[in-house]
Amino acid sequence: MRTFIRFAAVILVVLASSCSKFSRIQKSTDINEKYQAAVSYYEKKEYYKADLLFEEIIPLLKGNRESELAQFYQAYCKYNLGNFIESEYLFKRFYETFSRSDMAEEAMHMRALSLYEQSPTYELDQTSTLAAITALQTYINAYPESKRVERATNLLRELRGKLEKKAYEQAVLYAKIGDYKAAVVAFNNFQRGYPDSDYNEEIAFLRVQSAYNLAKQSIQTKKNDRFREAIGYYQTFIDQYPQSRYLKDAEKYYSDSVQEVGGLGANPDLQSSNNNK
Repeated sequence: MRTFIRFAAVILVVLASSCSKFSRIQKSTDINEKYQAAVSYYEKKEYYKADLLFEEIIPLLKGNRESELAQFYQAYCKYNLGNFIESEYLFKRFYETFSRSDMAEEAMHMRALSLYEQSPTYELDQTSTLAAITALQTYINAYPESKRVERATNLLRELRGKLEKKAYEQAVLYAKIGDYKAAVVAFNNFQRGYPDSDYNEEIAFLRVQSAYNLAKQSIQTKKNDRFREAIGYYQTFIDQYPQSRYLKDAEKYYSDSVQEVGGLGANPDLQSSNNNK
């Protein structure tokens, strides 16, 4: 117990001394001392203290090398403290102000990372995700040979996957709640936007299902055209996924749709298509 008390006392003394030293530096009017202290705190990863000092001295360091470094380090302080909105702004301002700096590339990359960190889960609004995608793509285009491009490309793929997941869930939701007209539109948009998606087999089937359900609930004057649309979606589906696990259900929607438009004899193309299946 005595050892613990002595150890705690030493820690308190060290902390008090550290706070006292930082307080003294904050009150100092020596800009160079503050700058050196801020850099020292930054290098020791004491980002909160470094940020406070950089905040005070940056307006007084305009037009010299110390100003460039101070602004770059402060942006990193914000990033490492998890203040990604401010770090994004500061990194952007840095590479726009010091476009010829040897740190401009890194600043552009870090600005994109700051936006990436603001991207929420796919269920939420994806405005930040879109901004991050734009920033990452801009960086890749500006520095295609950079060693950081691989990471940027991986993050870009991740963010696009998030948008893909959101688009998929939204389209499926329309079908689940019975808004089949919106579902068909969403499924079409999904396939155009994500032609290589792993969801596309399911999406193609759900489009057949939703088109059929839309036709079933339509007024009489629209039924014929909408059942024919369901038939067309089925034919596209079967051409793309002839061995699909959804094949049996899709064929049922197709068969019912053909009957609804007056039987196979009503359209030679339908007769031919059915014989080929």
